[in-house]
Amino acid sequence: MRETRADTQQAIVLAIILHVVLFALMFAGMLWTRSAAPQSAAGAPVEADLVDANALSAAMQRVLDDRPEPVPPLPEPVDEPIEEPVVPPPAPTPQPQPLPSPVPEDSPTPPQSQPQDFIPKPDTAEQAEVVATPTPTPSDEKKLQEEKRRQAQVDLTERERQQEAERKRRLAERAKEAKETEEREKKLAEIQRKRAEAEREIKLAEQRLKQVADAQARASNRSSESSGASDASPPPGNHGRDTGLEAQYAAALRQAIVSKWTRPETVPLGSKCTIIIKQLRGGEVTSASVSSPCAYDEQGRRSIEAAVLKAQPLPYSGFESVFARTLTLNFEAADR
Repeated sequence: MRETRADTQQAIVLAIILHVVLFALMFAGMLWTRSAAPQSAAGAPVEADLVDANALSAAMQRVLDDRPEPVPPLPEPVDEPIEEPVVPPPAPTPQPQPLPSPVPEDSPTPPQSQPQDFIPKPDTAEQAEVVATPTPTPSDEKKLQEEKRRQAQVDLTERERQQEAERKRRLAERAKEAKETEEREKKLAEIQRKRAEAEREIKLAEQRLKQVADAQARASNRSSESSGASDASPPPGNHGRDTGLEAQYAAALRQAIVSKWTRPETVPLGSKCTIIIKQLRGGEVTSASVSSPCAYDEQGRRSIEAAVLKAQPLPYSGFESVFARTLTLNFEAADR
């Protein structure tokens, strides 16, 4: 027989109904079991064991034989009327009265914030020291106040002394810094002055080199002209020296000396002085001294003598014909 869809649905419905009935029966059984459970009472359960008296030992049997007779029950009490005691009525409760306001002399003492330390055993040494110290008299109090005032004055004086020392120290530091700044500025000015002098010396040296080159060029031209005219008859003369070459030689000597001379401030420009120079061939100076007339002071004279010694070897090449071991040079002060 073929199963249809309606048969399947019917089987499912019946199965569901069967499960519902089973759950209902289980729930009812649980309720019945809970209602039938005995009530629990407080305390431990009573347990008893049955023992045969003949099975006991002889000592236990003697104890059971010597037990006292049971006490007869008391007669039942007769019901008699009980007189109730007469209770007096309670006394009226007094009404609370307001507390009086405390006055300053009997105001309550504030509680102590911390408990007082308990000293189990007094210190006899400290007690003896306290007892031995006499109570200060008014005169002692006055002396103590005077000592405190004197100590305060000493402290004030010491503090003022320290402040004064600190002020002096700061002033000394400021003065030292100012002095260092002034010295630094002086050194800077000296460096600038020396630099300017060096630049001026360089320019003068360049000028001297140019003058010497020009003089050498003129001398070479003159020598070439004289050599070209050697075939002709020499001009008449008295076997003397060329005055023009002597002037050039003197100018070259002055230029060489000026290049090594730093004019002092006490020597004015254009002032003249006579210098006696002793030299060897080649221009090596053996001595230099100032002679009269000379308008220089002592510092100027020493400086010009030193400049002559620094300028050696003096100009020699081209001036052999006018060379002299002892020269008298009229020197005129000029800057480089």
